[in-house]
Amino acid sequence: MKTLILLFALALLPVAITGQTTKDIVPTREMERINWMDFRDAVPSKINTVILPTGTLEPHGVINNGADITAPFGMAKTIARRVNAMIAPTLPYGITGAMEAYPGAFQINEAAYRPFVKQILEGLAKNGFKNIIILNGHGGGQTAVLQSVAAEVAGERKVRTLVINWWSFASDETKAVFGEDGGHAGWNETAFIQALDPTLVHSEKYKPELATPYPTAGTWSAVPFPSSIGLYQKGQGYPIFDQAKADEYYKKVTDKVANFVNEVIAKWDMAGL
Repeated sequence: MKTLILLFALALLPVAITGQTTKDIVPTREMERINWMDFRDAVPSKINTVILPTGTLEPHGVINNGADITAPFGMAKTIARRVNAMIAPTLPYGITGAMEAYPGAFQINEAAYRPFVKQILEGLAKNGFKNIIILNGHGGGQTAVLQSVAAEVAGERKVRTLVINWWSFASDETKAVFGEDGGHAGWNETAFIQALDPTLVHSEKYKPELATPYPTAGTWSAVPFPSSIGLYQKGQGYPIFDQAKADEYYKKVTDKVANFVNEVIAKWDMAGL
């Protein structure tokens, strides 16, 4: 009997050790969920990096309207400890553009968006963050504004900023996993959301007619864009609801982003910037 108890205790030992070694230095990585005293004790002495997820609300084929919010926030939660970062509350409204007319979409114009984003970044700098990582889930004009404002704040506040458009940054992983290019609400973005939360994917509503290839420059333009799925390449990127591929894609993309953030911070440090 004593032998059995000893064996059982030894079997539990790795679990106990794992639990001890995986304890985080803060109660939570999410800024809106942390107490001010815990924040004070951790930032910037133990954590000087913050991730700001940004997105918008617009149609995404058969996944949620907030896919551009869901994706960067989910990624931020996955990589926060790996890059030793806090996560700022997600900025959910953005510059939607040609899909503004669809049900549930929101549009914030640049005149309102630019100063709001700038004050958020300034607030993050004031709170002690040296590295501000904008993990952006929506492209178009929003990307240009984020890059411009981030550069301004970096120069004025003497902080270091990095803007990542996750879907374009991970385009090589899209082709590696799926064997073809993706699209807005295409196979890649749909798979990313499927890996995060399959309940947000409504494959029963899907039909190929929901997709339109984006026009090549100078050929045509339409407002609103005629489809809620926009393909980067003709004949490629149509959603295929494969959970195993989705999970593989999610891991590869988040690994790539986490490694890149760590690499950039290490190079900033090495250069003494």
